[in-house]
Amino acid sequence: MTAEAAVNSRAGIPRSQWRVIILSSLGGALEFYDFVVYSTFAQYIGAAFFPASNPLGSLMRSFAVFAAGYLARPLGGIVFSHFGDRYGRRRVFIIAMLVMSSATVGMGLLPPYAKVGLWATFGIVALRLVQGFCLGGELPGAITYVVETAPRRAGFASGFIFFCVNTGVALASGLGIAVQRLLTPDQVERFGWRIGFLFGGVCGLISFYLRLSLSETEEFKRMRHAAARRPLLELLRTLPVPVFVAIGSMIATAGFNGLFFMMPAFLPQVMHYPALDSVEAQFVGLVVLSFGLLTTAWLGDRIPRRWILGSGGLLLATLAFPFFNALEAHSTGLIALFIFAGLAASFVNGPMCGVVGDLFPTRIRFSGVAVSFNLAFTLFSGPAPVVSTALVKATGSPASPAYVMLVCAGITFLASLFVKRYEGRILEPPAASAEPAAVVSAPSFPAH
Repeated sequence: MTAEAAVNSRAGIPRSQWRVIILSSLGGALEFYDFVVYSTFAQYIGAAFFPASNPLGSLMRSFAVFAAGYLARPLGGIVFSHFGDRYGRRRVFIIAMLVMSSATVGMGLLPPYAKVGLWATFGIVALRLVQGFCLGGELPGAITYVVETAPRRAGFASGFIFFCVNTGVALASGLGIAVQRLLTPDQVERFGWRIGFLFGGVCGLISFYLRLSLSETEEFKRMRHAAARRPLLELLRTLPVPVFVAIGSMIATAGFNGLFFMMPAFLPQVMHYPALDSVEAQFVGLVVLSFGLLTTAWLGDRIPRRWILGSGGLLLATLAFPFFNALEAHSTGLIALFIFAGLAASFVNGPMCGVVGDLFPTRIRFSGVAVSFNLAFTLFSGPAPVVSTALVKATGSPASPAYVMLVCAGITFLASLFVKRYEGRILEPPAASAEPAAVVSAPSFPAH
């Protein structure tokens, strides 16, 4: 949406649109819940599936599998967005949620290395790849779905997705706190970490059932007769620069999430904080981030989103080293540091989805969002814990992960300078194809 259109639009979001937005966001919340449960219990998962004489080596292997889930995301995004741009957005929600839930339950039930040897290692890697593959299509699909459902409030509507995502993350952190308070460390290592995956799988099945009531977006219905035959090829041929701008706009959030999610394992192992204090601080930071990004997303429908995005990039770049230096020195309260981190990150997280959704037309929006989102998070979020622990090992400085945040925030600031040239697509009428595609059909799930 252009800045002028956003400023002039004063209509609120109707109740019917709110229902669609909440159901669309629910999947992202539950799927990121599963990802964060893995990160929260990474040290126990490492001990169960990647035994090593050096605890840091076991942790690095566990984080490497965490990153492997991100490597599957671009492929999942390509596959799901292809069908989403050709046949409709709704189907990807249903299929992705069902497969994701099954993989989550599988991770909670998988026997450890001590019982089945390398089969356990192969199993955890395979299930993480399935999770990443599904998330590669699910969250970009949710962004696409809500910006087309509420185009005049696309910033707030898409920001609400990440509010729910962070709510799921906070739920995972809260569960981690409960498990570590109610169980002994030995019980957490033996079976406690599995509770989070099993709980997430049940919630996923509930989300799957609720999503059956969703219908297709009106924007897609109006241009369905002219759906792109090869959405990815059309995207790369006609809009390569907006793809790079979209990737850059998301990199600060991707890098921040990768660093933030690793904290429950990183702080006790590297900086010698109590494990429970680390989880509690992350929980508070996530709550602050959730409400902060909702505020900046709301603000992005009233002033140009690129201003907020660029300010957030500068803020994160400026605070990266002070944050990690304070962590290393134990000079500032852990919760206070995470509150400031959550506030700073909300300036890039809140407007991010609205910015990216506005760069691509309806005809190939799903593909544009999926490619940019998945490349940004695959290259800068998944590897962040591995790169950070490698930097610590190479430099001997526990504060060296600040370099990761500095680079990511700087790229997003630069990308924000180019947004204006390519934005303004959400409120454009769907364009007819010069060579209309044949009407296609595919198996459908019933809609209520």
